[in-house]
Amino acid sequence: MGRFIYDTSANAIEIDDRTLAHLRLVVMNKLRRSESFMFDHELKDGTGRRSFWIHASVPLQFHFIDRRPQTINRLWVDELMLSASSPSGLTLSPEPKDAPPAS
Repeated sequence: MGRFIYDTSANAIEIDDRTLAHLRLVVMNKLRRSESFMFDHELKDGTGRRSFWIHASVPLQFHFIDRRPQTINRLWVDELMLSASSPSGLTLSPEPKDAPPAS
């Protein structure tokens, strides 16, 4: 289980490494285009959800537990990019199983 850290470790959430790798690509591409966006995440323990306003001025980290790089499912990245560009912002969806992962 990796961690998405926004600003400080107090603003960290646990996300599995595979999902975190895809989240990293989406965030990197949105910020590269100077596009801020909302990221909404349901907490694994069922205690609610956290929302982060993702902006280039705020430091962020992606802490992976597994040292090996993940294969990337481009269909999933496309879905997450569409979500990030929507009025409600990015919500992590399950990985589509009908498309083979590509590197």
